[in-house]
Amino acid sequence: MPALFIDADACPVRGEAERVATRHKLKMYVVSNGGLRPSQNPLVENVIVADGADVADMWIADRCGPGDVVVTADIPLAARCIEAGARVLRHTGDAFTEGNIGQQLAMRDLMADLRAANPLGQGGGGKAFSKADRSRFLDSLERELRAAAKK
Repeated sequence: MPALFIDADACPVRGEAERVATRHKLKMYVVSNGGLRPSQNPLVENVIVADGADVADMWIADRCGPGDVVVTADIPLAARCIEAGARVLRHTGDAFTEGNIGQQLAMRDLMADLRAANPLGQGGGGKAFSKADRSRFLDSLERELRAAAKK
């Protein structure tokens, strides 16, 4: 039976994911370094990992596998989860796939280099999370969970 893993630190769609997982009767793991209000839903396991760089990412990557769905904005985590056979979504509903993860990693590295070369430190920040992003996420999550259940 597939499970849903949420990289929960700074994830704006935890509540939406929980409603979808509950409708599908799936186990959902909400993984963070703490500071989140725990869910009382019996299908949701709130996992608090130790502080440290990428500890939550390692917990998810070590446990996800074929048929599971992972929600994260972290591109290196997405790559590890895809390698493990999981389906991976951003909180905007965009899917990370075997076909696009290499390009995503390269773009991430390029942007990191550009930010580091910015002598004035200007710029940064992405666009605001919108209702359209939330709706696209819900559609994508539903589609990915149905596809995972078929496998």
